[in-house]
Amino acid sequence: MEKRYWYVILTYVLMQLSSLVGIPLLLYFELVTGENTREAITNAQILWIIISFILGLVITLILLRKDLTANYRSIQRSSVGETIAWSIGGIFLAMLAQGVAANIEVQLFGIEAGSENTQQIMELVRMTPLLIIVVSVIGPILEEIIFRKIIFGSLYKRFNFFISGIVSSVLFAVVHMEFEHLLLYSAMGFTFAFLYVKTKRIIVPIFAHVAMNTLVVVIQTVFADDIERIMREAEQLQGFVAWLL
Repeated sequence: MEKRYWYVILTYVLMQLSSLVGIPLLLYFELVTGENTREAITNAQILWIIISFILGLVITLILLRKDLTANYRSIQRSSVGETIAWSIGGIFLAMLAQGVAANIEVQLFGIEAGSENTQQIMELVRMTPLLIIVVSVIGPILEEIIFRKIIFGSLYKRFNFFISGIVSSVLFAVVHMEFEHLLLYSAMGFTFAFLYVKTKRIIVPIFAHVAMNTLVVVIQTVFADDIERIMREAEQLQGFVAWLL
């Protein structure tokens, strides 16, 4: 693995751990406020997430400036039309993989559907809509650069697609710190790796990942009340049908 890739990984790790220092600093210098201590801590957490992810992306792009300007004519990459098709199709492919994995978790392992991590993030997004940029755009871009371009790409030079895809996807899942949903995140990571190999363009899994996260954010914030109402009506209908039977 090239030295600049190690620097990118180090940047990502430091970005993830930086809240241990960043949040206390924001509170110490009173750069954020709140009606009480808990609210101040939450506001500091939100602000630091935005700051750290933006800095992380900027530093990553600077470190990868050689890759951004490199000539890839020797690599047979997908055409513009194929890239667009796979980018759009990749959204549905990733959603299918997620759905299958989620169903396996529920049916075979008895794991409850839904993500506690996602719910916590959505609560923060509702408090600060600006956080949508991090959740929907910056986060997915960084994850695809780290786990697909760098980790998967480096492994794929030495091993076959299956081994490279499994290792990079499991690491991708572990980073999300929801071990009960290891299969779900791994399935998504494996799908994004397939899109990358199929097109030889990192923009394809980035687009699919950004679109998926954006869709989740929109559904769980903009249409949250409608979804809750539909679920209540479905439960009432189910109870009515059971009473008739």
